[in-house]
Amino acid sequence: MKNFEITTACVGEMPKLQEWANDEQWNPGQSDILPFHAADPQGFFLGRLNGEPVASVSAVRYGADFGFLGFYIARPSVRGQGYGIQLWRAAMEHLNGRNVGLDGVVEQQENYRKSGFALAYANIRYGGTIAASPAPPDAISLAEVPFAAVEADDATVFPAPRAAFLRAWIDTPGHVGRALVRDGKLAAWGVIRPCRTGCKIGPLVADDRAAAERVFAALVAAGGGGDVFLDVPDVNRDALALAQGHGLAPVFETARMYTGAIRPLRLDRVFGVTTFELG
Repeated sequence: MKNFEITTACVGEMPKLQEWANDEQWNPGQSDILPFHAADPQGFFLGRLNGEPVASVSAVRYGADFGFLGFYIARPSVRGQGYGIQLWRAAMEHLNGRNVGLDGVVEQQENYRKSGFALAYANIRYGGTIAASPAPPDAISLAEVPFAAVEADDATVFPAPRAAFLRAWIDTPGHVGRALVRDGKLAAWGVIRPCRTGCKIGPLVADDRAAAERVFAALVAAGGGGDVFLDVPDVNRDALALAQGHGLAPVFETARMYTGAIRPLRLDRVFGVTTFELG
């Protein structure tokens, strides 16, 4: 008799989620699991069939009233048997009473709509090979910027406070942050991190394209060039132009969806999404 149970994934089990995401060709960052777990240690779930992990989902709580779904994976051998929907229900229960967001694959949009999600916009992953050039001299290490300033700037582009995640994301070994300060004010900042294939830049937040270009160049220089990926909201035309201007091409697309209204955000400042898994 098959016995299916759902348990919270401990930090030692997080690499399995990363491995499965790699198998799905999602190409997560090599060290993403550390800040992911820091965001909500109770927000990662494994479905076990006769004790063997076969499915996953994350349901990360941010602040008092927002949550984000990700890592929704059933292993190929158990798909179509109802285990995924059981995990989905557990995740939604974990986020009960909150507005919930996700970045879903386009072909699942209709299923998410049936679960109460509405499309906000699309995020497009751009990728390609970029040669590293010297970093702009006015770009500084993100570590030189007071964390409170970074947190306040992040609040203009994300629906909820996420200090624990953000601090871990910036400080995780292998993650490199760069920033641009104009007239004493943070004008642009971003992080680059190594993935199984190449590097990803995210987030990339800037007041305008010129500032974004400076930090983008500094991050590419820090990453040593090569294959670079940037996830861009399709509603930010300057961000699309930046990606295309560096010879990057669309390789993947997700649907950003929410179950309710979110506070007004400066999507014109989002030149790169932090991560599809946690927003």
